[in-house]
Amino acid sequence: MEHHFQQLYDVMSQVQGYIYPNEIDLNWSILIVLYPYITGLVAGAFILASLERVFKVKVLKPTYTLALLTALAFLLTATMPLINHLGKPFRAYEIMTTPHATSAMAIFGFVYLWYLMVVILLEIWFDYRKDMVVWAHQTTGWKSRLYKILTLGSYDISPKAVAFDEKIGYIITIIGIPSAFLLHGYVGFIFGSVKANPWWSTVLMPVIFLFSAMVSGIALVMFVYMIVSKIRKVKADMNCLDAIAKYLFYILILDFVLEALDQIHRIYVAEESFEIISLLIQGKLYITLIIMQVLLGTLVPLVTLAFLQFKKPTDKIRHTIYLVISMLILVGIFFMRWNVVIGGQLFSKSFYGFTSFKIGLIGTEGYLMASVWIIVPLLILAFLLWLLPPWKKSEELAETVTI
Repeated sequence: MEHHFQQLYDVMSQVQGYIYPNEIDLNWSILIVLYPYITGLVAGAFILASLERVFKVKVLKPTYTLALLTALAFLLTATMPLINHLGKPFRAYEIMTTPHATSAMAIFGFVYLWYLMVVILLEIWFDYRKDMVVWAHQTTGWKSRLYKILTLGSYDISPKAVAFDEKIGYIITIIGIPSAFLLHGYVGFIFGSVKANPWWSTVLMPVIFLFSAMVSGIALVMFVYMIVSKIRKVKADMNCLDAIAKYLFYILILDFVLEALDQIHRIYVAEESFEIISLLIQGKLYITLIIMQVLLGTLVPLVTLAFLQFKKPTDKIRHTIYLVISMLILVGIFFMRWNVVIGGQLFSKSFYGFTSFKIGLIGTEGYLMASVWIIVPLLILAFLLWLLPPWKKSEELAETVTI
């Protein structure tokens, strides 16, 4: 009996005001935070790559292939937090085998598969096909055999064949741009369509998710490019970094304006949920929303990037600033996802109370498991950069290569 009362006390200590019994424990935890975060990184990285290939922003060429490989690495693990969250993860494939038009998540499975198989993998294959043929000829052992397998038996690297690869790759990139918008805009739609939760129920949710995804993905590619350059002990192309920072600045402005517009609309309409959301922002979400997301993740990068548009310090100082700014943005967008997923579950549907949320260190919903799904895509990216190094792509076309 004493143990029962202790459990009851522990549960009620998490509660402020009045909440329903089924609202004490949060159904969605940090793994569901990672799901929109990782998909956003994928979409943003691909959009940056498309600027070079489709819109001919040649100054971004040093990061074009790197952005594609980054998108692939994170896309391969994008659904893993969801699968990890399931009680029976080995049944995850059923979302693809039992589609249903009224299920938002079932439709997302097909959106994800389209983006992975048709867009990212095909574009990287056409972009690297000629190089894989050359590397298969230049290397020996299992690595040579692996390159031969990856070529899928297509060994023709004549100028005509390579030109065809480039043409098809260009078409796929054009298709991939709206596909990237669909991928992450659809994630925002899933949250925005939950009308029972006023924190999520806004028509701007898909658009906000999309622009924040572009911001985070561009920041990630900038960060990875600087780190990879440091590891390789080569100087990063400052013209490329300046161009990335410029686009990051413009999109960050749009993202900030959209989120501000959403909050202004909430204040103006002042629906019955306004008071509880105001208390939520001023209390439980103050650190994660006001400090981490708005101040450090948005305003500091925005003001700094605005300053750099008018005054250019030395290359070394700019490099350091870009490194810090990219990290701040990545952290800020993570907390934006946190505030959406976790914040929307902290207040009662009765609008009369709050519950608390604390993450453990271990377990399927703990910090360690969440760290795994952040580290795994980075390890995949490291492998892809070793297998398909962008800096070793051949510039000259070989007429014939004997395989």
